[in-house]
Amino acid sequence: MKKAPITTDAYLMLQDGEVYKGVAIGKIGTTGGEICFNTGMTGYQEIYTDPSYYGQIIVNTTSHIGNYGTVSSEQESNKPKISGLVVNSFSADYSRNVAHQSLNQYLEHHNVVGISEIDTRKLVRHIRNKGAMNAIISSDISDLKEIEKRLKQVPDMDGLELASAVSTTKNYFIGDAESRWRVAVLDLGVKKSILNNFINRNCYLQVFQAHTTFEEMELWQPHGYFISNGPGDPAPMDYAIQTVRNILDHHRPVFGICLGHQILGLACGVSTYKMHHGHRGLNHPVINLHTGRCEVTSQNHGFGVSSEALKHTDQLEITHLNLNDDTIEGMKVKGKPAFSVQYHPEASPGPHDSRYLFDQFLSIVEEEYSKQKLLNT
Repeated sequence: MKKAPITTDAYLMLQDGEVYKGVAIGKIGTTGGEICFNTGMTGYQEIYTDPSYYGQIIVNTTSHIGNYGTVSSEQESNKPKISGLVVNSFSADYSRNVAHQSLNQYLEHHNVVGISEIDTRKLVRHIRNKGAMNAIISSDISDLKEIEKRLKQVPDMDGLELASAVSTTKNYFIGDAESRWRVAVLDLGVKKSILNNFINRNCYLQVFQAHTTFEEMELWQPHGYFISNGPGDPAPMDYAIQTVRNILDHHRPVFGICLGHQILGLACGVSTYKMHHGHRGLNHPVINLHTGRCEVTSQNHGFGVSSEALKHTDQLEITHLNLNDDTIEGMKVKGKPAFSVQYHPEASPGPHDSRYLFDQFLSIVEEEYSKQKLLNT
């Protein structure tokens, strides 16, 4: 007769005092961060390894997690970036023959603390009503007063600069050096699938550390600049904001995604704000105001560009809006070869409705390159 697996109790405590008891998964330990939820039904490994989730505890809203194991090629970075994991039904076994290991083995190997057997529907409704807040998971402390004490030590996401913690420490090249276009990537927490979308479009990339200046990147003579996604509050990132201002001042083509979108807004004098509970999932409807077409998008952000602040500038034009709440999902800089989107067109995981944006950027790069050639003849 097969023995039942040994289980360890775990506790989830929210900043507002809510406590949930469940079963430990991953590493036995204690971890804290801002709690948020992702509505995607697949792609859990891509989610956990997305650098934009650094410092956050993720709640998967889909019921069954772990059932297809893990594969190294599905990582968006070198390892999980989440602070912790909350799920409903967790599977220690997996069905895919190509999987390298179970999700629990993967979490243990990367020291990720998690909790299962939680009523995630109830939890998500609570977060939607009360808003994003700090939380703590513990499977090695049973004293709730001690857990509460540890929770008070978790820093608030508002005002927290985290891109420096996930950016590359050393600049590197990726792609074929003989490719048509050179694109400088300012790495604020870039995903591998974004880089691959550029490489697949005949681009050679140099990925630069977050604090790299425009002048340093310009020495490479790139044809265009990409400002990546990443974690944390964009407002304290004066270094990246100034870099993007310099790119704009020199009329270079620039494309921003997610945090890069927010940095572009700040570089143009438009403020950002902390959202109530953010957008995270694979099913967010966005309308392209130029084409009138709706795109089903992949999203992951807890900050946004202020619609109210944007009304007071004539520098930016809104190009995309979220159909659920009318938040700004895309914009372009008037008179400059620069645009950005709040959502994730690389869609890993997610639908491919928005991958045309990479082609749109390279069309702008080609147009600016042709203009420059004419000026030099």
